Amino acid sequence: MFEWMAWTLPVAVFFACIVLMLACMTVWEIKSPTTIRKGFLPIETTRGDRLFIGLLSAAYVNLAFVGVSGWIAQTLELQADPSIWFSFVASMLLLIWIMRKG
Repeated sequence: MFEWMAWTLPVAVFFACIVLMLACMTVWEIKSPTTIRKGFLPIETTRGDRLFIGLLSAAYVNLAFVGVSGWIAQTLELQADPSIWFSFVASMLLLIWIMRKG
């Protein structure tokens, strides 16, 4: 059924984190409705807005890393492409930063 996608451990962990975040945000929203606030983003946002923007940003970080990983390996003369775990950690840190300060 899922043969069309390369389900590696980092990909599975990334999607599991997204599902866990959505479930936690749903419970959080039910228990404590959000208020609109202004952070560094140029618009007023709710928690859900910041989560959506953060998830999009995380996806772009991962896609950019996949796009440049070959160049990084070639430039640094590595035996193989760098681990996707680097982009996973970077994208989760970006998501946390957007959720807290956005």
